Amino acid sequence: MSELEPTTTNPNQSGPWRDVYLDHAATTYLDPRVRAAMEPYFEQRFGNPSSLYRHGRVAKQALDQSRATLARLIGAESSELIFTGSGTESDNLAILGVWRAWQEHQSWQAKVSLARQGETAQYNTLLPEQPHFITSAIEHHAVLHVFQYLEKQGCPVTYLPVNAEGIVELASVTVALRPNTLLVSIMLANNEIGTLQPVAEISALLKKYTAEQGLKQRIYLHTDACQAAGALDLKVNQLGVDLMTINGSKIYGPKGVGLLYVRQGVKIKSIVFGGGQEKGLRSGTENLAAIVGFAKAFELIEAERQTENRRLTELRNWFWQELERRIAKVRLNGSLSQRLPNNLNVSILDIEGEALILYLDEVGIACATGSACDSATLDPSHVILALGVPYEFAHSSIRFSLGKRTSRTDLEYTLEHLVPLVEKLRRISPVRMELDSQSNQLSAPEAFVGERLPHWQAAPTSASKPAPAIETTAETATTLASAQNKSRE
Repeated sequence: MSELEPTTTNPNQSGPWRDVYLDHAATTYLDPRVRAAMEPYFEQRFGNPSSLYRHGRVAKQALDQSRATLARLIGAESSELIFTGSGTESDNLAILGVWRAWQEHQSWQAKVSLARQGETAQYNTLLPEQPHFITSAIEHHAVLHVFQYLEKQGCPVTYLPVNAEGIVELASVTVALRPNTLLVSIMLANNEIGTLQPVAEISALLKKYTAEQGLKQRIYLHTDACQAAGALDLKVNQLGVDLMTINGSKIYGPKGVGLLYVRQGVKIKSIVFGGGQEKGLRSGTENLAAIVGFAKAFELIEAERQTENRRLTELRNWFWQELERRIAKVRLNGSLSQRLPNNLNVSILDIEGEALILYLDEVGIACATGSACDSATLDPSHVILALGVPYEFAHSSIRFSLGKRTSRTDLEYTLEHLVPLVEKLRRISPVRMELDSQSNQLSAPEAFVGERLPHWQAAPTSASKPAPAIETTAETATTLASAQNKSRE
């Protein structure tokens, strides 16, 4: 029997248990209605949409219908939608594709100038400086790692800090803008702490700056909306975005399919080469069954969005109130009001998040550590650290993300096991921190100080040092610790 097959008894413990999945921010199950829509395209309608004969025409019709459905749901034109293999690929295409288009255009202009000036000019001297990019310190690694790559290519990148609630402030965007800024990429909703970003306001700010500066080149705005899909209205004209990423696995659709919205007029080039599918921007035979399922999933979740948002918000708020009531030294990460309805990220002090997750798994409860630690370095979450909190908050963070099947009974069961497990872990923990109830900050020295060392391994004088300040660097965005003593921007 598989570990995941339904059972009423925990294979590792005696007594009844529940299978409680509270990690919908990582992925969701496939809605049975979506699976039913996909099934014909696995066997009966298996054709290649690029083929001219009947099988291909049937496949092409399904592809066009799915594209039209998704375009309608986000208020776009069908011609503005590009199918990819994932949200990560869509993010890469958005950022690198815009950069490649800029490179090709500048290279062409330099060659024209070289031809006009003849031997009196050198090609390299005619190329302008690399364009400037802006993103936030809490983006998904699918965005952050692309910008770190661009930095290695000589592109200056500004990583905007967030406030204590995890929200980018418009003033920081204004300060960061430059005449040669090419693209700003700010996620619509954060995957770890669920906070919502003022994307529409940033769009208006970019337009105002462009007009005031008299810039010929518009500043593009990209948003990763993978976590926001199903919870927020993704109408592109209301958001004011030029590029937007969505994927299927967060909305009860299939994995392995993504979407990039590219507003008409945006200059973008392919980063994958081959048969030239998807308007030449994403070569490779389209994953038709997944695309059909993606469109169906988005259609269903949009129809149920408002009702489900109300239900999840009520459940989430009740769960948070119970956590506060039953567990001491628990802190909310992010904003409770400007937040996805299904997201609750908390830090439970004096424990390690990974240990708690493993114990919860033993009783059938699946959730995630907000620290998202890398197995090799055990670096804490760059998102939690970007809030300006000590390392203890990051190492003890837990993310509960609710879904369509989550019930109050599931959350009561979770609390029933969570409370004693926290007590158990605290009894064996060598860390004893004090949380000021008024300021919600630590009133005792942090257990973790510079160089990722706990206070008992650090120099005696370092225990009293304050937490390091957030800097706008790539290292900060990945991990605050490795950003100390560095400043690229």
